[in-house]
Amino acid sequence: MSETISPNSTIAQYTIVSKIGEGGMGEVYLAEDTKLDRKVAIKFLPSYLEQDALARERLIREAKAAAKLDHPNICAVYEVNDDADRCYIVMQYIAGGTLGDTIKNQRLNVSEALDICIQVVEALTEAHSRGIIHRDIKPGNIMLTTRRQVKVLDFGLAKFVDAGGVGQSDAGRHGMLSRAGERPGTPPYMSPEQIKGAELDGRSDLFAAGVILY
Repeated sequence: MSETISPNSTIAQYTIVSKIGEGGMGEVYLAEDTKLDRKVAIKFLPSYLEQDALARERLIREAKAAAKLDHPNICAVYEVNDDADRCYIVMQYIAGGTLGDTIKNQRLNVSEALDICIQVVEALTEAHSRGIIHRDIKPGNIMLTTRRQVKVLDFGLAKFVDAGGVGQSDAGRHGMLSRAGERPGTPPYMSPEQIKGAELDGRSDLFAAGVILY
């Protein structure tokens, strides 16, 4: 079981306010940056994964990939710390909810669905132009602000490709990103190539965006 971080506790210059989300690979807290006087979101590894080298690698990879990107539809990363007792990344705080939560609670009309997916594709265009394939595009990794602006999250499974679109030794990197028998990604949104474990390019992310639109 993971240990909940108490409100008002401090980590570096950040004061924890409350827990705002969690998943299998991370726990997210709202915090106050006391130096810059702003709200931030801090993603920690659950305590039971703190000594898991693969989990730490994924979190650091998420930070490095997102930090390379500067786009209004991608959640900004401010800082990463893997030297402390708890590994964490500090991100832009986004008031709103995930697309996954939104579509559970309401039916989007065609215009709304198209607007959201266009923003997702614009974010992916930026990532792909920088040689980054997300590999886990799904409603739970897409935040919607209160103004319906898309923010793509969670680059923990991102793959880096060279200028020609060729993956950086995917066979060598596969062991760092997944355990034996695992395929990086979320099955309902994975392209056939991704499911087969074949070499990928940006079209795999676009396949996932198409599934979401559908």
